[in-house]
Amino acid sequence: MTRVKPTGRKEMMIPDTRIRPLNERSPVEGDYVLYWMQQSQRARWNHALEYAVYRANTLGLPLMVCFGMTDRFPEARERQYRFMLQGLAETARDLRERGACFILRRGDPADVAIALAEHAALMVTDRGYLRIQRQWRERAAASLRCPLMQVESDVIVPVEEASSKEEFSAGTFRPRLLRKLEEYLLPLKERRLATPFPGGEIPSEDPEDIEGLLGGLDIVREREYRPRLKGGTSEALRLLEEFIEDRLARVPEERNDPSRDCISRLSPYFHFGQLSPLYAALQVRERPSPGADIILEELIVRRELAVNYVHYNPRYDAWEGLPAWARKTMEEHAGDPRDYLYTDRELEEARTHDPYWNAAQRELLLAGHMHGYMRMYWGKKILEWSLTPEEGFRRALRLNNAYGLDGRDPGGFAGVAWCFGKHDRAWGSRPVFGKVRYMNAAGLRRKFAMGEYLKRIDAL
Repeated sequence: MTRVKPTGRKEMMIPDTRIRPLNERSPVEGDYVLYWMQQSQRARWNHALEYAVYRANTLGLPLMVCFGMTDRFPEARERQYRFMLQGLAETARDLRERGACFILRRGDPADVAIALAEHAALMVTDRGYLRIQRQWRERAAASLRCPLMQVESDVIVPVEEASSKEEFSAGTFRPRLLRKLEEYLLPLKERRLATPFPGGEIPSEDPEDIEGLLGGLDIVREREYRPRLKGGTSEALRLLEEFIEDRLARVPEERNDPSRDCISRLSPYFHFGQLSPLYAALQVRERPSPGADIILEELIVRRELAVNYVHYNPRYDAWEGLPAWARKTMEEHAGDPRDYLYTDRELEEARTHDPYWNAAQRELLLAGHMHGYMRMYWGKKILEWSLTPEEGFRRALRLNNAYGLDGRDPGGFAGVAWCFGKHDRAWGSRPVFGKVRYMNAAGLRRKFAMGEYLKRIDAL
């Protein structure tokens, strides 16, 4: 069989290593090139989209972009779907302005893509790292009659280029990543689509009808959700610029302080692929600031370490996926007395004795996000207040995935796992935690003006 090879990559500023075939199908005749958009939900700074445009131009064909919307994504609820649909509505408008056709259909994403690929000469897709995302692409690759090319667009350094194995920590991962970084910090050229998609009716949901789409989904509905963030690339770009201009210089002193709110709130936009991490990194790097290196560490090293974790660890969402030393030490202390034990419902409803933990959980419940430092404290306390460490891990992951706009994400899985020893080292042994890092309320009060933090959360 003839293998479809990527072409024109230097001209497009897309390195070869971002592009790989997912099947060995021979080229076929078709009416269009199909970009199956699933992870990179944006029309700007999207390597998969630009590669699809390039191939469409090379073949003299129009471009169709499709998105399959399932209500069976694990643990997602109304808040996540609303945020996603807000972004897709904007993306659909942007794609139409470029001359592409955007098709939104309900159903299993792989099934939607396979059906629309029936008349495609070539399918291009982006890359997702979670188990369900990999399964969708594997099934599509096996079912298609046409070639399927995957283009990696939601990390700066392709995951296999950064490391060939699951890394122990940021300390082991950082030097490997940095050796490759400059090869991939390349601006992406947006190309003109030479052949606009012809008119005609192709069955599609209306991406602008957000309420109608939400109403048709079998998902958990929200009662107390008070969104502070709106989905979409333009909103992400506004928040990025606002953060750089107003808060980047304050990052060294205030980043970890929950009372100062010196955060970007961009993680949901990265999660849904509404903002390019490459674009964000280049913008931060261009602005001389004491906080730039810290933010680039979070945006590149820490974020891509999380991707490394879910890519190489098949049990990333299970107790068994944690480091052996961490599981061993916590299991050795599983029978230690707990000062407090709470039910699932008490935790979910933020009804504990700890006002700081309650505030963090309330922010997650009401706004869909949580200050990063408080997320660490939040996870440690769930471990402390659960009957077993395994139960604590399960609870933390469920709450994070259900209520965080950026839940169900490599960063979320890695963040919860960190609270239970992942990407960390052994510390001095103590009750309940064993050698896993410990955090307490006294430490919060010593470091930060926690009264101000409580006032901010109370105002939600």
